[in-house]
Amino acid sequence: MSTGAEAAARDGGPESPLVVVHEDAHVVALDKPAGLLCVPGRGAEGLVRNLWSLALPRWPTLRIVHRLDQATSGLVLFALDADAHRTLSAAFENRAVDKRYEALVHGWPAGESGSIDLPLAADWPNRPRQRVDRERGKPSLTHWRALARGAGESRLELQPVTGRSHQLRVHLATIGHPVRGDRLYGPTDDAAPRLMLHAHSLRLLHPVRGGELALESAVPF
Repeated sequence: MSTGAEAAARDGGPESPLVVVHEDAHVVALDKPAGLLCVPGRGAEGLVRNLWSLALPRWPTLRIVHRLDQATSGLVLFALDADAHRTLSAAFENRAVDKRYEALVHGWPAGESGSIDLPLAADWPNRPRQRVDRERGKPSLTHWRALARGAGESRLELQPVTGRSHQLRVHLATIGHPVRGDRLYGPTDDAAPRLMLHAHSLRLLHPVRGGELALESAVPF
């Protein structure tokens, strides 16, 4: 496993988005910067300026396994062949992947840890926003643990059990502690320079050789 600095230097300097955390014959893990799409999006820039398109020249068989929000930074896993893609996709779908995030949030949540169990659905009139919908929403569960508390904010480790769109952001905003820098769900006067949410850890079985694949990314804030 290489460090972010080593990978950046190898892949074109610190400005390169292709920070390689892990690479073998079947799996690639990249450290996505905040503000970069995972997959092609709308508009000419979105079709070219996304993590998958930027990585494709180096790995022509690259297959998308899961995604992060554009504003979220951290670990993104790709498969390099059909069998690995099928196995990894099933692992995410069957909740066999341990995913951990760190976030800076407004305020101090009560207690040292807890769970947020609130069903989520698309807020269609206000896309891409999501919302809590107790009638039609899909089950959504997030565990959290306090790591530190500062002046008006807390650092939390987050473990999403499900993987709904904007799940962590909506859950935290709903309990009154939105992620710092969240332009969709947080206060309008938040001066944070970015969304303070980072996918820092993935743990799962390797899709081909078995055994644990443990990936880590340093939190950049």
